[in-house]
Amino acid sequence: MNLCDPDAGIQTGPFGSQLHQKDYVAIGTPIITVEHLGENHILHDGVPRVSDEDRNRLSRYLLRPGDIVFSRVGSVDRRALVRRAEDGWLFSGRCLRVRPNPEKIAASFLSYFFGLPAFKEHIRAIAVGATMPSLNTELLSNVVVPYPRDLDEQRAIAHILSTLDDKIEMNRKMNETLEAIAQALFKSRFTYATKDGLPEGWRVSIIGDEVRVVGGSTPSTAKSDFWEGGTFYWATPKDLSTLMSPVLLNTERQITASGLEEISSGLLPPGTVLLSSRAPIGYLAISEVPVAVNQGFIAMVCDKELPNHYVRLWAKENMEAIRANANGTTFPEISKTNFRPLPVLVPSKPAVHEFLRQVEPLHRRVVSNLKESRTLAALRDTLLPKLISGELRVKDARREVVGAIEGNRLTGTR
Repeated sequence: MNLCDPDAGIQTGPFGSQLHQKDYVAIGTPIITVEHLGENHILHDGVPRVSDEDRNRLSRYLLRPGDIVFSRVGSVDRRALVRRAEDGWLFSGRCLRVRPNPEKIAASFLSYFFGLPAFKEHIRAIAVGATMPSLNTELLSNVVVPYPRDLDEQRAIAHILSTLDDKIEMNRKMNETLEAIAQALFKSRFTYATKDGLPEGWRVSIIGDEVRVVGGSTPSTAKSDFWEGGTFYWATPKDLSTLMSPVLLNTERQITASGLEEISSGLLPPGTVLLSSRAPIGYLAISEVPVAVNQGFIAMVCDKELPNHYVRLWAKENMEAIRANANGTTFPEISKTNFRPLPVLVPSKPAVHEFLRQVEPLHRRVVSNLKESRTLAALRDTLLPKLISGELRVKDARREVVGAIEGNRLTGTR
């Protein structure tokens, strides 16, 4: 890839000896870690910061608009474009920075290319490391990038795709607001309301008595008949780690009927609440599809009095207590045995019914937004190869994008 700035090019972040977690401060220059690489944008929440002294010492790792930051280890296909809001930020040692040559290629176009499913699959395939995939400057510099020579055409293509991304981002922010409303409703009705004692008809129980708590497993990856041609969703905590909202619509891998027979908990019904039980503890989602799970979950089937929306928000509200019951020092894990005795408030049926009356419409809107975003993302990833090859003209792609967005808005088809 001879498309990088001749003076900066591709660069790894500061080595561990140059920057330690103990160097982080409350007020200072933000430093991007792998956890803050969203889908082509930087996540601002919870970014660590370093002092002005460390910023000056690490000045060669300062970012500027148009840089593209990759994860260097683990999820090596994650990348994000640096925009004006991140000008002057730093990037950590677990990241790589690509600085495109603006005379050859538009950064926005290149970042979209890096987001193509085919490119992500390629980068995962060439990453080195048996246990932990790793990306280095040599591997990335050897990547072949097809692109239109005309910079204006590149920018026009990127602009079309950004229209889709803007709508996807709008949906993400709306879902954040809807989630905040649901959490506030839960707190006001079931946390603050019990400070003066339990209302009549309410009781305290343990979560293991109120939901069916199950785990999962991984069918042998050495047996192809468990995996090849699989049609049953099979979730791992990684599937939850990248969710825009706490809703599971699909999984990265699927298993066959033979593979499903290897999992004692079988296929869990839609509406099951999934809680990652290790590495890390705390990812939460409600599955909208029938799903089997691996051993990294506590799955809660809500087939008694407590509905899944209540159970998920209870788990979110009580995450500190859940983590406190975990075992293990290197990789803490909450077992089903330690999880089941956790106390849970069981409100009266009228109180639960009224809560659901308010929360279920919020959840339906979240799911609708997610499905629309998934459709728009698929369109984005379909358009780019066609635009690069010349199969599709820019004006035709623009018309298709406008039609997709307007069609979803007017018909409500998500």
